[in-house]
Amino acid sequence: MKLSKIVALSSALCLVTSVAQAQSNPELDQLKKQLQQMQQNFDRIQREQKQQIDALQKQLEAVQQNQTTAVAEQDKLKEQMSLRMDDVPRTDASELDRKPWRPTDPIRIGRGTTFMDIGLVGTFAVGGSTADDIGALQIGGHDPNQNGFTVQGLELSLSGAVDPYFRGNANILFALDADGESFVELEEAWLETSVLPGNLQLRGGQLLTEFGRHNVLHPHGFAFVDSPLVNARLLGPDGLRNPGARLAWLTPTPFYSELFFTVQNSHGENASSFRSSGGHRHGEEDEEQLPFAYRHFDNDRGVNGLDDLLFTPRYALSFDLNDSHTVLLGASAAFGPNSSGESGNNSTQIYGTDLTWRWKPVSHEGGFPFVMWQTEGLLRKYRAGEFDWDEDGNGGDEDGDGFVDGGILVDASTGLPAALGRETLTDYGFYTQLLYGFKKGWVAGLRFDYLTGDRGNYESMPLLISDGEGGGDLLGRDPLRNERWRVSPNLTWFPTEFSKVRLQYNYDDRRDIGVDHSVWLQFEFVLGAHAAHKF
Repeated sequence: MKLSKIVALSSALCLVTSVAQAQSNPELDQLKKQLQQMQQNFDRIQREQKQQIDALQKQLEAVQQNQTTAVAEQDKLKEQMSLRMDDVPRTDASELDRKPWRPTDPIRIGRGTTFMDIGLVGTFAVGGSTADDIGALQIGGHDPNQNGFTVQGLELSLSGAVDPYFRGNANILFALDADGESFVELEEAWLETSVLPGNLQLRGGQLLTEFGRHNVLHPHGFAFVDSPLVNARLLGPDGLRNPGARLAWLTPTPFYSELFFTVQNSHGENASSFRSSGGHRHGEEDEEQLPFAYRHFDNDRGVNGLDDLLFTPRYALSFDLNDSHTVLLGASAAFGPNSSGESGNNSTQIYGTDLTWRWKPVSHEGGFPFVMWQTEGLLRKYRAGEFDWDEDGNGGDEDGDGFVDGGILVDASTGLPAALGRETLTDYGFYTQLLYGFKKGWVAGLRFDYLTGDRGNYESMPLLISDGEGGGDLLGRDPLRNERWRVSPNLTWFPTEFSKVRLQYNYDDRRDIGVDHSVWLQFEFVLGAHAAHKF
């Protein structure tokens, strides 16, 4: 019995020893370790592949989302690009090359990368005013200029691609003045680069100056029958424009942002606040009207240096508040010499700010409905030179009859020709307008204009225009600087994009003159190509 127990105990001891040796086998430990590492690698690869699959799925969803919103994004891009394109053909060249010509398409000469589009815009007005001096009431160069009918302009537009590197544009306008005399204007004619690096663009030729929102518009682009008062008085009846060059830089920002710098000649009737006689209007009877600031002008010299040129910087930016609301802000300035008085080194500075806001719902149809509010404010600092009306040194009595000759400005306190000193004249004003496109083809508008100026020293003097017999009427405020305001409601109907009919009423209040009422009916047609209007 004892032997059997000893044998069983020995067998158990051997079994325990064998198991212990198996558990401490190094080869088995190594296999376990390798299996564990492979399991960990397998889990890591699974996680990485899942992350890659999730990323690709998100990219696919983003592409699909972009495809569904492509039309809306293209509309926004076109809207922003329209801020830069003043006058470009409405129809793309390649598009016209692909399809047969239709009567509503531009009249095109040439194809491919070299072509010219031809268009004609006719703008006319009919109506009347209670004012006896419609020429002084309607101070814009293309405003209605008489009771009855006015040819505001018949504009020939030529635009197109010169070659792959340049495009060109010309706007030639024919009109009739209040006396029925015909005249022709070269509104614009320029060559513009299309391939400069760094988002730069250079334009040269006869240019509408890049100042504010309204100045760059042609008459057919106006939202009202007439020009805003502040633009016509401070920038000129036909706007500020002259031969020169303009450099534009579209800055690399996530929103529209552009800098302009323009250099032009500073003399002539299209630079009325600079080296000009102070303004001109076609058909205006101004033989007996005193010049601006009551000083004659020396405008004979040409460009002898940089000081004789006009410099105009401008900055504009635009951004979307959301899918329906867009805002544009701008600031402009113009610096150049003027020709007032007998002394040199007289200068003019003009500053302007503008704000435009537009609402257009995402679900619009052909751009309707919409609401657009636009306002501009301008300030002019005009440094007027000295001037003595006794230009011949004979006391203004050239005929020797003992009286100052007729038409000479006289200082009533001395009875002698007036001697005007150097001074800086400040004029300012603004317009604000609201347009409501309430139904496709129908737009209601309302504009308010205001103009005034600080009283100059010469306006405080007892001045009169001699009648040649020792008398004359005392003068007060300069009519070219006096305060005035205007309210203008209108209604415009666009049967198609090629025609429009506009009815407008003006309530004018001019200090020292009074209130006048005017009603104008404007009608317009377009043949062939015409430029896309700015937002």
